[in-house]
Amino acid sequence: MARSFSRSDIRILGLSSLGGMLEFYDFIIFVFFASYISLLFFPTDLDPFWAIFNTYGTFAAGYLARPLGGIIMAHFGDKNGRKNMFMLSILLMVIPTFLLGIMPTFESIGYLAPIILVIIRILQGIAIGGELPGAWVFVSEHAPRGKLYTSVSVLTAAVVAGILLGSFVTMIVKDIWSDNEIRDGMWRLPFILGGVFGIISIYLRRYLSETPVFKEMQERNELDKIPLKSVFKFHKIDSIASMLITWVLTGCIVVLILLMPNFMPKAFNADGVELGRLTTIYMQMGAIVLLCFGCFIYGRLSDKYGIAKTTLVLALLFSISVYAYFDALYSGASFEMVLGLYLLSGLLACVGPCGAPFLMIAIFPNKLRFSGISFAYNIAYAIAGGVTTPFATAMVFKFDPMYLAYYMVVLGFIAVGCSIWFMLRRKDLNI
Repeated sequence: MARSFSRSDIRILGLSSLGGMLEFYDFIIFVFFASYISLLFFPTDLDPFWAIFNTYGTFAAGYLARPLGGIIMAHFGDKNGRKNMFMLSILLMVIPTFLLGIMPTFESIGYLAPIILVIIRILQGIAIGGELPGAWVFVSEHAPRGKLYTSVSVLTAAVVAGILLGSFVTMIVKDIWSDNEIRDGMWRLPFILGGVFGIISIYLRRYLSETPVFKEMQERNELDKIPLKSVFKFHKIDSIASMLITWVLTGCIVVLILLMPNFMPKAFNADGVELGRLTTIYMQMGAIVLLCFGCFIYGRLSDKYGIAKTTLVLALLFSISVYAYFDALYSGASFEMVLGLYLLSGLLACVGPCGAPFLMIAIFPNKLRFSGISFAYNIAYAIAGGVTTPFATAMVFKFDPMYLAYYMVVLGFIAVGCSIWFMLRRKDLNI
């Protein structure tokens, strides 16, 4: 029988969510200042396309590094406890973020600048690779009965809100200082601020306790010696399904939330409409707010009706809305029409950020959960996240942007397929 959240439940969920939000801000602020980074850390004589392509490629390097950190942290998280890895991931994020805020540019150190930039993104990728799977496991194992998916949805919404925080900081910086002032040094402020946020996160996590599920497994001596080996042996199909739904997550976040606000001004300019940078930031912030709201609704419905039925409906609606949005944007529809469809797609995009953890938490048993989720999630995100950014950039700037629309629709139907597979072949291990 479901019970209400206790004061302890709220405290654990609140501290975990706030810490995750601040850490994800550290990882994502890079993309908001990509245009400045492309000017400052790469040769100035590059074609504009290749300059921004290199910058987004550097961003993608963070995704490619995720499996290393995720798999190692998950191994020790399943063997030695969730909390210790939860603390380590934030520490590994703080140092590179602060370094990025103070490091010299191409003008000062030449080609060493982009090399250091890539190394920093790799270190951040290692940290984030253990953070999100660890957070999902940590919160799910503290969640009260009947509130599991609501709890995970709150955490996921908070992590997504890290993007909102990044948008807010970006808006303030660009509102206070001119482009020249930002390029001359004020671009560093958000990264230094990210280091401060990291210290706050470390402090907050000191007050978290180990999960009761892990303590019980320790007492019963049920811990697996090599969790990942058992994942490979007994959960091959589950891992493939988890990778597929994680692919959906990358499209929802990377394409719809992170990249399209940067691409929309070009589409409107082609139709003679000038779209200011602050306007696109407001649009992005609106989509993120609705995405967070959608995550909460998704969690509540999943606790009530099950994850399979809820995912199926949301995925179908997402496929329709995201195609309508791209079609309106690139066929010269009014600003109001594009805005409405973008916000609707943002709301329904919760099928990615929440669908992935919901499915993985439902199919991986407790003693393998951290390793199973981390392996599937990080491998899929490394591949899909690494490929999606350059692919989307190429489609918009060099080919046909509607190919990106078809790509997003395909992702929606992948989520549909995963939900149908779950209905027919699996059951929720938490019920």
